[in-house]
Amino acid sequence: MRLAAYVGVALAWMTVGCAVHRSDLEIPDREAIYDRPLEEMWPEVRTFFTENNLPYREDKGSMVLETDWRQEFGGSKIAGYWHRYMVLGKRESPTQSKLWIIRITKSSNKALSKPGKELDWGVSRAVGGVSDNGVLSPEDAEAYFNAPQGENSFFAESGQGARDLVMEWKVFRSVAPKLAKDENAPKPVQVAKAPGAKEAPNALSIECGLPIIGLAKQAKKGAVLLLGEMHGTQEVPRFLAQTVCQSVVAGLPVTVGLELPLESQTRIDTFIDSAGTEEDWLKLMDAPFWRSPYPDGRSSEAMANMLEQLRQLRSQGLDVEAFVFDHPKAQGQEREKAMAATVKQQVEATPDRFFVLLSGNIHARTKAGLPWDKKYRPMGLLLKDDLDTVAALDMAYNSGSAWICAVDSKGVKDRLDCGVRNAKGKDNGDRFFMHKWDGTNDAGYDGVFYVGPVSASVPAVQRGMGRPGANDNSENPLKDEGSSYAAFP
Repeated sequence: MRLAAYVGVALAWMTVGCAVHRSDLEIPDREAIYDRPLEEMWPEVRTFFTENNLPYREDKGSMVLETDWRQEFGGSKIAGYWHRYMVLGKRESPTQSKLWIIRITKSSNKALSKPGKELDWGVSRAVGGVSDNGVLSPEDAEAYFNAPQGENSFFAESGQGARDLVMEWKVFRSVAPKLAKDENAPKPVQVAKAPGAKEAPNALSIECGLPIIGLAKQAKKGAVLLLGEMHGTQEVPRFLAQTVCQSVVAGLPVTVGLELPLESQTRIDTFIDSAGTEEDWLKLMDAPFWRSPYPDGRSSEAMANMLEQLRQLRSQGLDVEAFVFDHPKAQGQEREKAMAATVKQQVEATPDRFFVLLSGNIHARTKAGLPWDKKYRPMGLLLKDDLDTVAALDMAYNSGSAWICAVDSKGVKDRLDCGVRNAKGKDNGDRFFMHKWDGTNDAGYDGVFYVGPVSASVPAVQRGMGRPGANDNSENPLKDEGSSYAAFP
């Protein structure tokens, strides 16, 4: 029977090699089919959401339920993204059934907006749209979701929806064995618990956003993933935070490396282990780095908020660590050597962790040479020479904007002009993804990571020294020390 085959596949995923954590990172290429009628399967589905603390409202009799909104990264008040699931039970045949789970995402900053659209996911609206009588039935929803805009998603106002096959299989691996009364069913994936944590949360209690395509192939213990970015966007820090969240919830301890000054290490350690109070934020932000007269994007609101997202994960008992590796007092090749040495020391000290490093895209290259120096050896190349598993991905994005520092537009020597600039990219859809090529290109990259349309993130302290984006910075305004840079329009 098909149930036995599918359960066998699930069991194999949970037991073969290092697939213990990859099973919940891998995006399935097929649907999960329950070898039970829809009426028998549905009660167990309802139990699954109840037991995993995912409150929901149900449309009685239609096999449709909708969970409550959950904020990304464990309830951060500045994350700006909320998620919920729309779960539709579907009849495959008189004796078989399946689930469609649509992840709905909304953003307070309208980053998911599409002009001229409005989406209301309240109880008074139907799923996705209306028919002649004002209601789109669950039976008609399949045709609607089968022809989405973008890559398996639809957009309207600040909402985004996409089918979540990973979640569908999480439910299946829990529910199908119960229906088959299989006592040897695979146990739920355990999150990577921090060494000093008294307890760790259930994997499903942490909201990590829509699964990143291709992450499973890169995430493993001992691997070093270099993300070469264009500084100053909202999307890259969120991509990094989601990468960390999804990996650690799938059972993989993660260490984040950031291109921030080495002297920031103590402040960042203290903040990630803190309660995230206003005083904790002030201690973090009260450093020269965040108040540079030429903020290049590494000190953006999005970067500060990403540290908050790591703090949230750590505060819930997840095994997340962070270190900094920039040596700003060094120049050129000596700076690359110093950064590589710092990273190498961290990796060799804890080889059982997954390392995700974020830096400017020149530092992440793994081949020698730059247009102005053919012998230049970037940090990525130095790491690849010394470490076993290093992959460098270049940033790919759709057009938008970024906070960029460039040579002063008026020709003033030794001065940078910083502000919001247009960023021209290429449309590769709307989903976050990683893709590794069969080889390495001429720039020294093994593949790309794609973040969709980009939007500029202003310096974290531009509106004050408190928590970025929390609308409470007026309590701790930034002192005017005579520095100036382009203001966000």
